[in-house]
This record gives sequence, structure tokens and C-alpha cells, in this order.
Amino acid sequence: MTEHQNGKELSRRFMDRIGRREREPAAARPPHPSVTTTGVEGDDLQTSHAAGPDLCQDEVDKALGFAERDSQRLAIIEYDHPTPDQILHLASEWELHPLLVEDLLKAGQRPKLERYREVLFVVTRLATYLDAQEDVEVTEFHVLSRHNAVVIIRQGRTREPIESFGEITHSPKLLQFGTEGILYSFLDLAVDGYMRVLRGVEVDREQIERQVFDGDPSVTERIYRLNREIIDLQQAAGPLREVLSDLHGGFSKYRTQEELQTYLQDVDDHLARVNTRIDDLRSGMNQILDVNSILVTQQQNEDMKKISGWAAVVVGPTLIGSIYGMNFDVMPELHWRFGYVYSLVLMVVVAAVIWLFFKRKKWM
Repeated sequence: MTEHQNGKELSRRFMDRIGRREREPAAARPPHPSVTTTGVEGDDLQTSHAAGPDLCQDEVDKALGFAERDSQRLAIIEYDHPTPDQILHLASEWELHPLLVEDLLKAGQRPKLERYREVLFVVTRLATYLDAQEDVEVTEFHVLSRHNAVVIIRQGRTREPIESFGEITHSPKLLQFGTEGILYSFLDLAVDGYMRVLRGVEVDREQIERQVFDGDPSVTERIYRLNREIIDLQQAAGPLREVLSDLHGGFSKYRTQEELQTYLQDVDDHLARVNTRIDDLRSGMNQILDVNSILVTQQQNEDMKKISGWAAVVVGPTLIGSIYGMNFDVMPELHWRFGYVYSLVLMVVVAAVIWLFFKRKKWM
């Protein structure tokens, strides 16, 4: 039992070292700020894209002005890695609360929902699974909703986390529900992404199980890496339950349409299944780690048995040789004609007896 515990502790320390090495932040590429705006008026959609701080601010002003001129219009503004000046420009246009501005300027937040007067602020994380690298890439998004305008801000990494992001802004069925429809669709898109990630992770877990029982020595590092990716996914999906719960709590106060309530309930059900599968995966990976530690310890014990057995085989002849190497005069075998042959035969016999003994014990 002590050997097993020691083996587990050594494995965990080894994996911690791997984790520190793997989690060292890579040199970040400079972001390229850009803004995409979509103006919706009835069935008419007008999309525009701008790059560069000055052009982005002009584009945002046009989109906000478009929405303000008619309450039946809808403006969707998508920021990609905005600069602090762009955030402050938006804060000035909407007169955002200082605490909200501080949150917008700082990435690395947990999923949450907050209300600042007429502004609804949601933090969520979208995930995608890079199968070649066995890496879960999580990207943080900030969503602000105010009257008939929605602002979506992407923070963090530079690669696009999902392929179907445009579905949010190009679905007439979703756009008819206004800003709430955009927000709920965005949350649904995040949960669907978690489902796709889980499918990739589960395939890798099955491969790891086979590696463990095949005795692959490199599997320990792979177990740790995959376990870390599951934790990242859990940290993205787990807190999202509170966001959905807060939205449920505001149904009656903000007179949410019944169809949207049903839609959000469906998202909540999917998220519950995601969290259950994540918990099962974490439990399964911990079991795989324990089994791998046991198998490693057993293999080490088998190796030690073989080493000990061969050491015992060598001890017999060594003992005989050391006895006859003593400087005593009264040793009959020293002056016997067949003494040399006798000592060699004796060494071989003793070594063979010891070898047979350990062979029967299955140590050899």
C-alpha cells in the first residue's frame, strides 16, 4: 500500500512539472482590432466591417445611430480584440457604469451576469477542441445588451473558436426576438461548442485507456494534459448555470416572451447534460490515473524481483569464491588435485539451485 501511494505521489509531482512547463504562456501575437456591425430593419440586413481604431469607432457610431433612430431596428456590434480606447469610446456613448467599464477592460473573468441600469452584461466562454494538439481552446466573450443594440466583445486568443458564429447575426428567426434572442442564441452556441469538445475529449479518453493497459510509458503525460483540458472546460461550463438561473429569475420582471423562455430552458437542459458528462469524464480520468499508477508500481515491483533474483544467484558463487580466497593453510581443497574443478562445479550447482528456486516463485 505504501509503495502504491508513493508511486501515485511521484506521478502527480511529475505531472505538475509537466503542467507548469505546458502552461507557460507563449509569446502573444499583437491583436488586430476590428469591428463588424450588422443593422437589422425588418427583413433587411446590412453588414459592415472595419479595422483599425479610428475606423472602428466611426463604424460603431454609425451602428448606434442607426439603432437610436428607430426602436424597431436592431444593431449588432462585434468587437474583435478591442483596444482600451475603443472600450472607453463605447463606455462614453452608453454612459456605462465605472465598474462595468473596469470589467470590460479586464479579461480572464468567470462567466457571470450583471445588470447596470438598462445595460445587461454577460460574460461567457466559448470552447473548441483542437484534435491534432489535444487542446481545448477557450475564448472569453463579453456581451452587452441595451434597448435595441447588442455588443459582443471577444477577448483572449486570436483564433476563431467556432465556425458558425455568423449564424447569430444571420438568422431571421432569432433576430425577431431582438436583443434577448441574440443573447440566448449566443449562450446556445456556447453550449453546443461544449458538446463538440466533449465528443473529442471522450475519443481521446478511450485511446488513453488502451495505452494504459498496453503499458505505454508516455501515457502519464497524456493523462495529465487531457485532465487539464477537462478542467478548463469545466471552468467554462460550470458557472454558466448561474447565468442561466439569473436569466430565468428575470422572466416575469422583464416580461420575457414565452417562446424565448422555452428556448432558454432547452439551453439549460443541454448545459446540465454537459456538466454531467464533464463530471463523469473527470471521475473517469482520475480512475485511469489511479490504474496507471498501480500498473507502473506493479511493473516496478516485477523489475525489482528480477534484479533481486539475479543478485541472489550471483551471491552464492561469490560467497564460495571469497571463502577459498582466504589465506588459511589448513584447507584440504587447496592442495587437492581436483579442488579447482570442485569449486567451479560447486558454484554452478549453488547458482542453479538458487535460480530454480526463484524461477518456481516466478521471480525470474
